[in-house]
Amino acid sequence: MTGLVMAAGVAVGAGAAELPLQQLNLPDGFAIEVYVDDVPNARQMALGDKGTLFIGTRSAGEVYAISDSDGDGRPDTKRVMATGLTMPSGVAYRDGDLYVAQISSVRRYADIEAQLASGKELAYTQFVDGLPTAKRHGWKFIDFGPDGHLYVPVGAPCNICDEPEPYATILRYAEDGQSYEVYARGVRNTVGFDWHPGSGELWFGDNGRDMMGDEVPYCELNRVSEPGEHFGYPYFHAGDVRDPEFGEGRNPADYTAPVLKLGPHVAPLTVHFYEGASFPAAYRHLFIVEHGSWNRSEKIGYRVKMAVLQGNEVVAYRPFIDGWLNNDEDDSYWGRPVDLQPLADGSLLLSDDYAGVVYRVSYVGL
Repeated sequence: MTGLVMAAGVAVGAGAAELPLQQLNLPDGFAIEVYVDDVPNARQMALGDKGTLFIGTRSAGEVYAISDSDGDGRPDTKRVMATGLTMPSGVAYRDGDLYVAQISSVRRYADIEAQLASGKELAYTQFVDGLPTAKRHGWKFIDFGPDGHLYVPVGAPCNICDEPEPYATILRYAEDGQSYEVYARGVRNTVGFDWHPGSGELWFGDNGRDMMGDEVPYCELNRVSEPGEHFGYPYFHAGDVRDPEFGEGRNPADYTAPVLKLGPHVAPLTVHFYEGASFPAAYRHLFIVEHGSWNRSEKIGYRVKMAVLQGNEVVAYRPFIDGWLNNDEDDSYWGRPVDLQPLADGSLLLSDDYAGVVYRVSYVGL
């Protein structure tokens, strides 16, 4: 079923206006519009207490601050608040402060919205330092858990290898940023996680290894039941696919299997539990953004899907938004969705690092 599509929103430039939003398929009653345009390589987003939208980038090396200066609920001011950084993909906001993740460090901009309002040069401190410098899978999605700790992944610096920790882990940092524990291990490359609103458990996506064929292995949705669990990489993929190089002599029962196998090479990024009130009850579940495959003869992904939950279990996995993949002879695409950020009205912002925009997805009724 195809929902409503708004061709353009406020602050849309010529490039965004030319995006074929009419190709996007949404459930009936939902609408999508361009919320902010001209944000090259837009990745993770965070929202300040005063409504400032912060957007990290990967290859662009910039961090954006988007604000609503006239209070009409629409962004109208865009500022590059930091530039020349090393893959500042991850951003997180907590207690007035903005945290920006580079490859080997996390910056903290104290009282960021007041700093922006002052017009002065922004000041920051290093909250986390000394992480590995490998760029492959080194870009980060970061977030604060309900326990107040900052969670920082360190991806494997390769397609497949067995490197010492902290590679292939999710780290949980103390509130001062000075010490950490390995919260999850055997994680090849997670670029999105969230906490179940009922159980409080961490759920995360993991991108499966490449060069094993079109259909193998599947990417994963995982759940951490106990700190320190091992999720199989590099010995097993998707729970039961033994790695031909590193899996010999290993037992899959020694590792935690995924909650859900997502599909081969779909590249899951953001994992987001919807807790707003504006979507109908049938859509208040877990959204997973599939950035899209590259290591496959026919591309898949390039969509947002919804994992339907019953309690703490997934009972269905179905499309929510698709249409960025053209399905033509060239297997071309015009967008690659990345991150979801809820707004106070219950709508969701969705970044797109290929089109260089942020969309707004809302329920407008049947």
